Amino acid sequence: MDLSETPGFYAIAAADPDRLAVIDSDGTRTTYGQLLAKVNQVSHGLRARGLATGDVAAGVLPNGIDAVIMLMATGQIGVYYVPINWHLTASEVAYILKDCDAKVVVTGPDFAVPGAEIGTDGLADGQPVDAPADRTSGAVMWYTSGTTGFPKGVQRPLPGAAPEAIVPLYMWFLGEVVDLRPGAEVHLVTSPMYHSAPCAHTQFALHLGHTVVITPRFEPVKILELIERHRVSNAMMVPTMFHRMLQLPEEVRSRYDVSSLRQVIHTAAACPVAVKQQIMDWWGPVLYEYYGSTESAIAFAVKPHEWLARPGTVGRPAPTFEAKILDEDGNELPPGEPGLIYVKSSLGKFEYRKDPEKTAASMRGEWYTPGDIGYLDADGYLFLCDRRTDLIVSGGVNIYPAEIEAALLEHPAVADVAVIGVPDAEWGHNVVALVQPAGGVEPGPELTAELLEHCGPRIARFKHPKVVEYRSTLPRTPTGKLSRSKVRADYLAENTSSSL
Repeated sequence: MDLSETPGFYAIAAADPDRLAVIDSDGTRTTYGQLLAKVNQVSHGLRARGLATGDVAAGVLPNGIDAVIMLMATGQIGVYYVPINWHLTASEVAYILKDCDAKVVVTGPDFAVPGAEIGTDGLADGQPVDAPADRTSGAVMWYTSGTTGFPKGVQRPLPGAAPEAIVPLYMWFLGEVVDLRPGAEVHLVTSPMYHSAPCAHTQFALHLGHTVVITPRFEPVKILELIERHRVSNAMMVPTMFHRMLQLPEEVRSRYDVSSLRQVIHTAAACPVAVKQQIMDWWGPVLYEYYGSTESAIAFAVKPHEWLARPGTVGRPAPTFEAKILDEDGNELPPGEPGLIYVKSSLGKFEYRKDPEKTAASMRGEWYTPGDIGYLDADGYLFLCDRRTDLIVSGGVNIYPAEIEAALLEHPAVADVAVIGVPDAEWGHNVVALVQPAGGVEPGPELTAELLEHCGPRIARFKHPKVVEYRSTLPRTPTGKLSRSKVRADYLAENTSSSL
């Protein structure tokens, strides 16, 4: 069968129902035909719950078949699907559900969400397995935090066409950027599917006719075992994973056959040149990198041999994208001069749900900036200088200081606080909180333990500070704005000099 003539998951499943679609974390195997039948039932079930084109369904789901079903079921009935990080606290989840106006929420048995469906069986129960009428493409709406600490939905206009009409564009784009092609390939899911890249790559893999192997969490040896056992050909990872696998003893690394790998795509955080080189020394020239954001999608991309010729680059603009580097006054800068990165694409615009002011603030006409600093070389390859000033990227996950500061400032013992990201060889950055205690409060281990316990119900655990230190005062401008750049510079200078 020529999969290039059967565009997308729904058509592939109808034409080749016995093709293996998903190997779940517990080993359960689901064919394309079985998956399509359940997807169709859930599509009917969502409509039976009153969802119409443009409405929203959400999932607070662990990696597994239910997350895949919700992704594909909403994708053919014109519904926005919001995957939610199940590590978030109850109040954080409730905020997103309210903001996105989710009409249906599906969750796993371990995540208590008031009013939610437990798994997709209830939606599928009694529903027909044939395709729903009036099929039209849905879209995923990921929530991303802003510098205020409040997440906002990144919403794109619905295509207004059946999935089969837009899948060829996906196939072409992925083929150009990361050399992915339709066929009997195997994709390994290594990261939580509530993140944009792992979620998108799961959907892309099914549209390409690949088999999707799901693991619930990243464990270095387990990943190597899965690659060997299932002859994995492509995967999406983040640099922290590379670092952890390189820490395995040589005798462990050499035990596994990874020769099936052809594309290992990485994104989400800067990858140290030495780490990337060592992985390619081990796995061969299979690392494909792209740079972008939830808002911009894949804006720059670089293939293995391009990167080896220009170590450190994150690539040239992806197809349909244009890029430029501007100074603070909006003037375009020549090659080699760092400034704010701006991109635009014909693939479609986005808006922050219910926040036109935030949308406008991120744009300069048709051009969007992710807020990062970089420069283009003479051949148009982008090199990043730094992530946006306030953003902490730890283990490939974006963490916003203002949210953590707001939680700590709720404690009566805290007069002021600055949260910064400090470079870490494994995680990229660690979260460090510099706390100014309230008058009469004694800083020390007991206060630190109290503050971390205080964070528990307020912010997810991965946002908790790894280090809490105390300061008599913190630098603020006359208008009250905290100078995080000064705090960070002072902290790094103190810790660098003290380690000499």
